[in-house]
Amino acid sequence: MRRGLWFVAGAGAGVYTMVRVRRLKEAFTADGLSDRWHALTLGARMLRDEVAQGQAEAETELRERFGLVPHGVPELTSAGSRPMVSTGSTDGRGSTDGRGATDRRGSTDGRGSTAERTQKGDDD
Repeated sequence: MRRGLWFVAGAGAGVYTMVRVRRLKEAFTADGLSDRWHALTLGARMLRDEVAQGQAEAETELRERFGLVPHGVPELTSAGSRPMVSTGSTDGRGSTDGRGATDRRGSTDGRGSTAERTQKGDDD
């Protein structure tokens, strides 16, 4: 009985070793390496998609929590519902007030200042 047990254990270990060696040899052939490469790229794509989905869900949750608009930049509004903050130029010249700069320094009053009126109250 004891010899039979060792015979079965040895045969099982031999079969297990042969199967593992055959799989290892197959893994290092051109087809095996190609399959592993494709599996790796598929895994990377799946991870990228999962991360992107998680980011989109987190962004949606944060936008809902803070009351932001679904897409784009939120604008601050005054009591009259007129936008107070603009995120870009509206006149094509880099100015958001519609008048554009009057000198090369970006000034709107011609004296190098971007204020509409100086502290003395002078008008242009």
